[in-house]
Amino acid sequence: MAITKAAPQDGDTRRDTAPVPPEEPRRLTSPLALTLLLLLLVLLQSPVRRALSAPVMQSWTTVFVAVVIQALPFLVLGVLLSAAIAVYVPPSFFARALPSRPALAVPVAGMAGAVLPGCECASVPVAGALVRRGVTPAAALAFLLSAPAINPIVLTATAVAFPRNPEMVLARFVASLLVACAMGWLWQRVGRTDWMRPPAHTHHEGQTRGAAFWDSVRHDVMHAGGFLVVGAMAAATLKAVAPESWLRTAAGNPFVAVLALALLAVILSICSEADAFVAASLTQFSLTARLAFLVVGPMIDLKLFAMQAGTFGRGFALRFAPMTFALAVVSAVLTGAVLL
Repeated sequence: MAITKAAPQDGDTRRDTAPVPPEEPRRLTSPLALTLLLLLLVLLQSPVRRALSAPVMQSWTTVFVAVVIQALPFLVLGVLLSAAIAVYVPPSFFARALPSRPALAVPVAGMAGAVLPGCECASVPVAGALVRRGVTPAAALAFLLSAPAINPIVLTATAVAFPRNPEMVLARFVASLLVACAMGWLWQRVGRTDWMRPPAHTHHEGQTRGAAFWDSVRHDVMHAGGFLVVGAMAAATLKAVAPESWLRTAAGNPFVAVLALALLAVILSICSEADAFVAASLTQFSLTARLAFLVVGPMIDLKLFAMQAGTFGRGFALRFAPMTFALAVVSAVLTGAVLL
């Protein structure tokens, strides 16, 4: 016997209703996380106060605050100038200023980094814009490596960080420029077009110049400032916590010292406007080892590898990063042997 559903009668108050969407899970936002952290510090203020009063923590705090305070003005100035150049200087300017012959365009683009301040975060999208507008990739890559390493802000910061070793400024300039030109010429010689993915448009395109400028400033200050804090914490930890015997062992072997600080530069990913102050605090190591730290950091680190892979493709980054690292270490060692 079939059972049929009765039709709704007139006056029936039941109505078809749409399904209620499930509630989204609450996310831990930055203000909430900061509030929770402050409450935790208030609850644990007694043990925190005792921990901070220990001699080791006092030494750690002194080094951390000194590095951050010294580096912060140069970081902010560098971010402002690099954002202004990235937004207000049209990439077509570089295309017109560079020679048509790639062999000559590479050193000219490398030297352009000496007069155009820009941090690593800005140099990658600028290099991508140059390639999109027809600049030879070899010259764009030379500019990508030289701009964050030898610009006036970085060299001034290096002079301030090493007041007793002014030769560090010249050594950093020479070693970094050699790497930038060598990588440009090497890419021109052996690079293939299928190794480099055509870069996409940057996220600033389509915005007004003022909005793009402040968006770039906010992004770079938060991004580079975070890495500065991490780098200052690592330098303070090495100075205050790491056993002196370990540091003497690493610093006593020239090969180990250079390789250790080169790898440390890759891991810490400090902005080039601030890395000189971190290097200056590593007094256990030789000037050549610290030069390797300063040459490698602005050219290849963890954040730069990610940005280069995102702009030019993972295949490009996997080939470009190891060669840049090797040339940077060799250039730092050779330049340090001559100038330091």
